[in-house]
Amino acid sequence: MSVSSRPKFPKVPFWAQILAGLVLGVLLGWIARNQDVSWLVTALERVGDTFVGLLKLAVAPLVFFAILVSITNLRKVNNAARLASRTLLWFMITSLIAVSIGLAIGLLTNPGAGTGLSPADGAKPENTGSWLDFLTGIVPTDVITPFTELNVLQIVFMAAVAGIAALRLGEKAQPILTLSESILTLLQKALWWVIRLAPIGTAGLIGKAIATYGWDLLGQYATFTADIYVGCALVLFVVYPTLLATVAKVNPIRFFQGAWPAIQLAFVSRSSVGTMPLTQKVTERLGVPREYASFAVPFGATTKMDGCAAIYPAIAAIFVAQIFDVPLGVGDYLLIAFVSVVGSAATAGLTGATVMLTLTLSTLGLPMEGVGLLLAIDPILDMMRTATNVAGQVVAPVLVAARENILDRDKYDSVASSSVDVEEGRAVAAVA
Repeated sequence: MSVSSRPKFPKVPFWAQILAGLVLGVLLGWIARNQDVSWLVTALERVGDTFVGLLKLAVAPLVFFAILVSITNLRKVNNAARLASRTLLWFMITSLIAVSIGLAIGLLTNPGAGTGLSPADGAKPENTGSWLDFLTGIVPTDVITPFTELNVLQIVFMAAVAGIAALRLGEKAQPILTLSESILTLLQKALWWVIRLAPIGTAGLIGKAIATYGWDLLGQYATFTADIYVGCALVLFVVYPTLLATVAKVNPIRFFQGAWPAIQLAFVSRSSVGTMPLTQKVTERLGVPREYASFAVPFGATTKMDGCAAIYPAIAAIFVAQIFDVPLGVGDYLLIAFVSVVGSAATAGLTGATVMLTLTLSTLGLPMEGVGLLLAIDPILDMMRTATNVAGQVVAPVLVAARENILDRDKYDSVASSSVDVEEGRAVAAVA
């Protein structure tokens, strides 16, 4: 049989592959828990942990070279300083909106009431965050430790310094920039191979969560869990579309058609940095110029966290205060908003938001034992938080590009499918 006469099987869209992995994971997790199949629990855990480990493997070098290259790419963009400042401004505006929604939901629902939990159920985390730790921890003591200990904030600092220095050196730095761009391309290629494993990783991660926690855990944290998901959903499906329609003057449905692959990968991987190559692809696919997207997306992947750094700490602070019977006043709520807008870089794009939560609790003077109350439920919450984070990391560049008249609106409007084929290291849009 000739090659041309072989039957061609239809390609399964990437979103459908992940959805299939999600359903399979739920089913296997339910079987493992209810039938007490210990080997299946172990298998699901190994699959999920291996997938996350592969994502994390590239985090340190990916962040360094992505930030370095993104800063130097600004030299190719007109009004680079204006674009950078506008990007930061929209990061702050959307974070303020998100934290306001989180506070409103927390005050309306009282998530710590009627849980059956007490201060005795909490435990201090091994590592906590404070403003002093945050400020002093930005500057590394050497160039090796941030990479071995995966301190993303310090890696971002070093990359920013290197990028600014390269801009000042001009042509003398071109050999380093060429090498950096080649290394970044190589890392993104390797990470695309990992992303192709996302459906399998999804089955492992979701299956492990179901097998380990089941549905019983959700009972004590029902209101809190619902608050986080509702808050993130409001930002994701109400705030962002409203801003796109009113500020950018674009069709929000087209946004979700273009950005959905990155949002769903973020949901299952729980890593903004691990999703970053796909986030940048869908951002460019939505008409944002590559030179600007290559700056805004890596910058956002390490600092733009509406889910982890705004909604979550706001509701969590109210939850912890109610469990420990500590009254909060207007000043405390303003402090929560301040921490969320200014301190979001502390989350650094990794799975979990413990650092941001401890930073918030320490600022308010709330007991650190409250962190221990939330660790068990954190993986379930982190999926929705990270999806919201990544959506915001796409929304902001679209808003800025539209306001600065550099958005390719024809390209944006041509997005007609949410499917992405992950092959050859590229995200290929399926355009109807």
